[in-house]
Amino acid sequence: MRSFDLTPYRRSMVGFDRLFDLLENSARNAASSDNYPPFDLERLAEDRYRITLAVAGFKNDEIDITAQQNLLIVAGQKEASQQDRSGMLYSGIASRSFERRFELADFVRVGSADLADGLLTIELVREIPEAMKPQKIAIGGEAARESNVRTLENEAA
Repeated sequence: MRSFDLTPYRRSMVGFDRLFDLLENSARNAASSDNYPPFDLERLAEDRYRITLAVAGFKNDEIDITAQQNLLIVAGQKEASQQDRSGMLYSGIASRSFERRFELADFVRVGSADLADGLLTIELVREIPEAMKPQKIAIGGEAARESNVRTLENEAA
């Protein structure tokens, strides 16, 4: 069993503790549960991510992607094959149904999804509302001086 220690990365990622907790929990859950289908998670930019799942043999209409609150659920329902498999000597390609759950961080939404060459690609976008973005505060700037002058004039009158 593999064990990942993300402690060194926590020091440089202040404010992303919840994201690291989610990654550690998913790694723990993956070790204790079925790890099908395998997936990659990559960061494309500061606010864009991509999840790629290996779903060979599945068609568009056999895969369901649901996003609700902070949870992304990818489910694949494989139709029972009516083919004669009596001549099969070895079957190594998984063709079973699956359900994979991903916990999303706050303000992350699903941008798009695409299925090509047996890989399901889900694009994620993190959109922080303007009210929650950091604001630059000027120290002793012109705006601060003008507001102080107006306040003193109003008190004098």
